Amino acid sequence: MAQYGKFIVLVGLVIVGVGVVMMFFDKIPFIGKLPGDINIKKENFQLYVPITTSILLSIVISLIVWLVSYLTRK
Repeated sequence: MAQYGKFIVLVGLVIVGVGVVMMFFDKIPFIGKLPGDINIKKENFQLYVPITTSILLSIVISLIVWLVSYLTRK
């Protein structure tokens, strides 16, 4: 039962972390403006495809998950 409690606390911390990042997302200078992000603006149309940003965030999240997994294995 204690494992479930630890898991719920961890999920709560992750949710708080995501919330803090979302609050300051506009102030992060390089997110969404990397080379490789497609941004097409027309008169009545705007298309934004964050390819490079998605790849970068995927790598960072994968490294964080790997690190947590590595540290909890011991």
